[in-house]
Amino acid sequence: MQHLEGSFSGVRGMDIRYQSWLPDGEPLAALLIVHGLAEHCGRYANVIDHFVPRGYAIYGLDHVGHGRSAGTRVYVKRFDDFVSVLKTYVEMIRDWQPQTPLIMLGHSLGALIGTIYLLDHPSDLNAAVFSGPLVKIPDNISPVTVLLSRVLSAVFPKLGVAAVDASGVSRDPDVVRAYVEDPLVYTGKTTARLGCEMLKALRRVAKEAPRIKIPLLVLQGSEDRLVSPEGAEMVHRLAGSTDKTLKVYDGLHHEIYNEPEQHIVLADVEAWLRRLLDHTG
Repeated sequence: MQHLEGSFSGVRGMDIRYQSWLPDGEPLAALLIVHGLAEHCGRYANVIDHFVPRGYAIYGLDHVGHGRSAGTRVYVKRFDDFVSVLKTYVEMIRDWQPQTPLIMLGHSLGALIGTIYLLDHPSDLNAAVFSGPLVKIPDNISPVTVLLSRVLSAVFPKLGVAAVDASGVSRDPDVVRAYVEDPLVYTGKTTARLGCEMLKALRRVAKEAPRIKIPLLVLQGSEDRLVSPEGAEMVHRLAGSTDKTLKVYDGLHHEIYNEPEQHIVLADVEAWLRRLLDHTG
């Protein structure tokens, strides 16, 4: 396995950090990790260790305000900043791997970023795999809460409003401990501006998801306390893809790749990718 790191100039000149893990020989496909809220692309060791020895190349970047990338922590001026940076990185990967199928692995907030990406750039990717997708406005968000989020976003954009509950990440206490102790994971509160921008993106998904046409695999833990499992069902139902699959894993928490049953999940993803590549190859 070859591990590479680098950086590029993203939106408004911010330094964006990326990593890649490459197999020996020509890859079967390139998998693009689009990580979740407050974390970074280096937390996907289980995915990397499973797929790279099997001939897949893996690429990942740290979003604006996340991990090693520049920017105020868990803050974004506008949601399109995430998408713009991802577009630049996709073009870089296409230059490096011009003949290789490119498949997005979007987790949580990464699935929301990925969904908006697919709406804005529908022909860039060959397929997408979403896990624990944050794509549905929670039922307990009232019009008053939405209005308050807009006010706070405008007046106090960097005010912390809510933090990720680390205990909901996985049922494995070692995973939770590593998450909390990881210096690149932000354990403070999400900013008001990011929360407001996420709500705008979520409304787009509800209206425009039928425009997604590429093959789609949606994965969800049934006991996810961080993201409602209804989101996975919604994006699967609304997506206009003719090839789409939903898998719900009984009892699993949010980070299904970091649960004790990870080997089952990763084998399911591999089987789906194999079928996809056999069909398109």
